[in-house]
Amino acid sequence: MTIRRLPPETVNRIAAGEVVERPASAVKELVENAIDAGARRIDIQADGGGLGRILVADDGKGLTRDELALAVERHATSKLSPDADGVWDLLRIATLGFRGEALPSIGSVARLTLTARAKGAGEAHALFVEGGAVGQAQPAAFPGPHGARVEVRDLFYATPARLKFMKSERAESMAIAEEIKRQAMAHEAVDFTLELDGRRALRLPAETAGPAGRLKRLAAVLGSDFEANALLIDQVREGVALAGYAGLPTYSRGNAGHQYLFVNGRPVRDRLLQGALRAAYADFLARDRHPTAALYLTLEPDLVDINVHPAKAEVRFRDPALVRGLIIGALRHALAGSGHRASTTVADAALGGFRPGPSARGYSAWSAGGWSPNAEGGTAVLAPDLPGLTGVSARVEGGAAPAWMQGLREPATAVFEAAAPDLTAHPLGAARAQVHETYIVSQTRDGVVIVDQHAAHERLVYERMKAELAAGGVARQTLLLPEVVDLDPAEAERVAEKAEELAALGLIIEPFGPGAILVRETPALLGDTDVAGLIRDLADDLAENGAPLALAERLQAVCSTMACHGSVRAGRRLSAPEMNALLREMEATPHSGQCNHGRPTYVELKLADIERLFGRR
Repeated sequence: MTIRRLPPETVNRIAAGEVVERPASAVKELVENAIDAGARRIDIQADGGGLGRILVADDGKGLTRDELALAVERHATSKLSPDADGVWDLLRIATLGFRGEALPSIGSVARLTLTARAKGAGEAHALFVEGGAVGQAQPAAFPGPHGARVEVRDLFYATPARLKFMKSERAESMAIAEEIKRQAMAHEAVDFTLELDGRRALRLPAETAGPAGRLKRLAAVLGSDFEANALLIDQVREGVALAGYAGLPTYSRGNAGHQYLFVNGRPVRDRLLQGALRAAYADFLARDRHPTAALYLTLEPDLVDINVHPAKAEVRFRDPALVRGLIIGALRHALAGSGHRASTTVADAALGGFRPGPSARGYSAWSAGGWSPNAEGGTAVLAPDLPGLTGVSARVEGGAAPAWMQGLREPATAVFEAAAPDLTAHPLGAARAQVHETYIVSQTRDGVVIVDQHAAHERLVYERMKAELAAGGVARQTLLLPEVVDLDPAEAERVAEKAEELAALGLIIEPFGPGAILVRETPALLGDTDVAGLIRDLADDLAENGAPLALAERLQAVCSTMACHGSVRAGRRLSAPEMNALLREMEATPHSGQCNHGRPTYVELKLADIERLFGRR
């Protein structure tokens, strides 16, 4: 077989297959070039899902006429330079781009026009590239004092086979919008504008650099609910800094699509993040729920390898255990600091359920005036004479019952002696009643709190059990006959390396030749468990997340079940002191705003919102 040297055009098209996977990939590369050039405003336009036309304009430092021709040469870049010894260091990269592949790769499969004016230059120039053929730089008009405009037309026209693998125009447009959102979250001080098929899709004005501006940018991208339910993350460990925001457990999603990781200003996708988030929220969310988070890692460039893949979407950390431990520790610290706080969206959902809608016959809700107009015809209808509305209303909160109440049967919903007035100053207020022997109604100074007594007490018992486990260790039971579990040799080695960590969780193992693990003791809480299945689950977790989550989750599940059976059940009538004691313990216990499965334990309704329901505001 004869070895042949490939022509530059073919080499560029091969590179384009890796670097420019779809229109969103081209937009990513062009936006990162603009950010590296110091742009503070970036305008993006895309037509036909980006396959017809892409335009990225910025106000960066621009390019000279000579630099235009170099910019479209393969592996020509301004991002790298040799040190004093003439060494080109790929381990200390401080820019988003560095490979010098984006523009020549795009130009090899599309019609590319690059127009730029260098900062301080009086004249702008344009360069045209079609299917890899580079033209001559010519004087051109340019709207701004400096910057660059890159226009890409007919993407992949030179590789028609690639077009068959593209998704619909709508799907490609959505991918472009998602990419711009990621870039905008990574660079809050940059102004972004996105137009799709002539319509404004995104307008994100520049924010001040720092945590406050970052949260505003995240709220603009992820929604105002994220801002209201986000916990600040700010931790440093061994030279690695972690900042950003994570959502409350009760503000969770059905998939992991709202989890973002940025490394030195670069949006990346890394399985380490998902594993760390799962471990940090393991106590609070069911397996089918996922937290929201936007986390920003800052570390020395030589501690992370970004030259893993041409698309630069993946990174490799020198010490992944340090990064993972930092993420888990910072998230758990923030969650513990949130106390009994629950998501504001819980109250919004509750208020939405209270809002009246049209009845089946077209009538709106009865008004206080005794009639309601027909939703369609507008005719007046007299309100029915409802029992009890014309009777005497009384509020009994202590002391002897009035004479007219003596001898009456106990009402279905118990009336309790009033708590001291100052209890309303507490976050969860003073207990006023118990409804259906399941829900505690509490009054605060500016609203009403409804507590699910079983879910709340279940969390309190669970936290107490966790503290006892941490203080006394996990009790173990010795197997009458040690069990040998056969694994793949690599899996067995990974599990054996975690023997000390597993021992702290009550599982005693040791290597048993190549590809086997001997299990001598198991956690007593698990009872008669499937030892082989547990070890295989641990091996899968170690391969995917680098941590034995399966055992920890099983122990948590047992504790959760025990807490459920040992807590106050729905249907049990509580006295006023018991209810207030439960509220006070909730206020003093971390994570009491959600049960062990991420559901809220209470709903708080502000008085202003309740008044709006009744038209008082």
